[in-house]
Amino acid sequence: MVKAWVADIRPLLDEGCYKRYYEVLPSFRQEKADKIKRKLNKAQSVGVWSLWEKIKKAYQLPEDSSFNLSHSGFFVMCAAELEKNVDVQVGCDIEQIREANLKMAHRYFCPAEYKRIVEAADRQRQNEMFFRYWVLKESFMKATRKGMALALDTFEIVLGTPSILINKPADFTDSYYYREYEIEGEPYKMAVCSTQEEIDSKIRTEFKM
Repeated sequence: MVKAWVADIRPLLDEGCYKRYYEVLPSFRQEKADKIKRKLNKAQSVGVWSLWEKIKKAYQLPEDSSFNLSHSGFFVMCAAELEKNVDVQVGCDIEQIREANLKMAHRYFCPAEYKRIVEAADRQRQNEMFFRYWVLKESFMKATRKGMALALDTFEIVLGTPSILINKPADFTDSYYYREYEIEGEPYKMAVCSTQEEIDSKIRTEFKM
């Protein structure tokens, strides 16, 4: 089973709260945060690892667990495989919905994906669809462990419930599965992609900063 969590990091914008979480991070994560200039980005870095630490402790997960992290705006996200199967691949992504870069979509997305975006009823729906595709694409790229080295137009996604990955590169022989999430009242899109078919249908919110 793969589960996903999201947490609000706005409390970490308070200096005292940030310091409490920062001080218990492993040194390599402290060093990562120290290199970041903007306050929000520092809170994202500290918050996303703190979320993973809370999950790891609560579910007694080993250090080599299959998990993935993402952050955008005021929220951080983690997806993790809970059966301690290190062979399972997991990727996740969260993005705050904003003005979509349609020129980028035209250049880098598959033609059918771009067509569906621009045919949306209005600009708001175009923005929502662009970022829906974006989190689905990036979560797959992260699950494959190739990241941005994998071109966005080398695989195609058909939106649905669930969305389906088609036309993926031939060297990825595993089957990949999707689950999508939203945060009630907040303009964000989230997705998890995994080689584990069983992905929880609900995003979990029990861990607070």
